[in-house]
Amino acid sequence: MGIKEALEAAYDASMHAYAPYSKYHVGAAVLLDDGSIIVGSNFENASYGLSLCAEAVAIASANSESRLHNIIAITIAGGKPDNDGRAMLTEIPCTPCGRCRQIIKEVSDVMDKDIAIYCLHQSGYRRYRLSEILPDAFGPNNVA
Repeated sequence: MGIKEALEAAYDASMHAYAPYSKYHVGAAVLLDDGSIIVGSNFENASYGLSLCAEAVAIASANSESRLHNIIAITIAGGKPDNDGRAMLTEIPCTPCGRCRQIIKEVSDVMDKDIAIYCLHQSGYRRYRLSEILPDAFGPNNVA
């Protein structure tokens, strides 16, 4: 499996979002070096600060399977839900929030790799490198 399948998996994962407050469904998928995919969806909480983003859920799931070092890319799809509960993609890609960028930075530093991030939108996807969307980030090397 590759990026196309990971993008589809992120979109499909958006169907499982629990987003009663924002009504913004997000799905994420991490693509591993063996081609397997681990997904996550956002999980909101009435105490907003306790909500979990799709990217954090997918990365934590990969970690719980001892696969953190195998992540090669992250894909994200998000938007208001359609009648089937899937994200209705917009013209603007759904990019990781600041907290998720910092979580991805941790993985990136642990792996010593600038992780690719693919964000789905109506007419395709946009590819970023973590270093593009979080330049001069604080990470594990800063506290070593």
